[in-house]
Amino acid sequence: MAVLVYAKHDNSALNDATAKAMTAAKAMGGDITVLVAGENCAGVAEAAAKLEGAAKVLHVEGAQYAHRLAEPLTDLFQSLAGDYEHIVFPATTTGKNVAPRLAALLDVMVISDITGVVDANTFERPIYAGNAIQTVESSDAKKVITVRGASFEGTGEQAPCPIETGSAAADPAVSSWVEDRVQESDRPELASAKIIVSGGRGVGSEENFAIIEKLADKLGAAVGASRAAVDSGFAPNDWQVGQTGKVVAPELYIAVGISGAIQHLAGMKDSKVIVAINKDEEAPIFQVADYGLVADLFEAVPELERRI
Repeated sequence: MAVLVYAKHDNSALNDATAKAMTAAKAMGGDITVLVAGENCAGVAEAAAKLEGAAKVLHVEGAQYAHRLAEPLTDLFQSLAGDYEHIVFPATTTGKNVAPRLAALLDVMVISDITGVVDANTFERPIYAGNAIQTVESSDAKKVITVRGASFEGTGEQAPCPIETGSAAADPAVSSWVEDRVQESDRPELASAKIIVSGGRGVGSEENFAIIEKLADKLGAAVGASRAAVDSGFAPNDWQVGQTGKVVAPELYIAVGISGAIQHLAGMKDSKVIVAINKDEEAPIFQVADYGLVADLFEAVPELERRI
């Protein structure tokens, strides 16, 4: 049995989500090939070769892969699919974009957002905003899978495995890259941060979010927000944590002024330690919190920030 894992990267560095997808792939069994497709990404291929469990790295260069467009990547995977029983993607924006397209072309079911591997054919995934776990057994000859990184630890390191050069597939040329607009920030990336400070509707305004940011900067943390805060215009969309935002599992998650709606809990309940600050002692967030403080956030958060 052979497994193909897509390496998430930006042409210069390997994303942490790849190591977590590798952990899931190892549980499926078989020889694992890591696909590194991009432009001028030889350094990424070398890093991928050190991922524990990798038997081989397939390095494919092509300008069409530089910006992770779904169509050329899908065609590349389709050209390689014949040699693999499992094709595994991190459940990032790229993985969620490519996996369903590939599954449709292969006429198989996509198995999305898995949080556990029972055996080579059986997987666990959350449903109903994480309130139930569905066990899925697939009889498809090829399994196309996305892995929720928050549920897996990253794999370790090994002596580098062999790196082979692969051939690029024909560019379908049905989409083109225009530009990337990336918000510059000294804070860690939300999806991979070890500490996250999130604010909710209780923060009250975009201006008041400054107290959340000050605490986060003191802790060297990323800033998150609930959907209610984002919908109210208090925080940008890329800060949203939850079922329809980013799913995170930091070592420390501080929820400030967040009541704990089901969709938000689905995105952060796997955090190692959860701290909740809310003046409503009946708020659902306290049911999942390891530490809870019933207090006015406008008094508690500045005081916490001063004492750190």
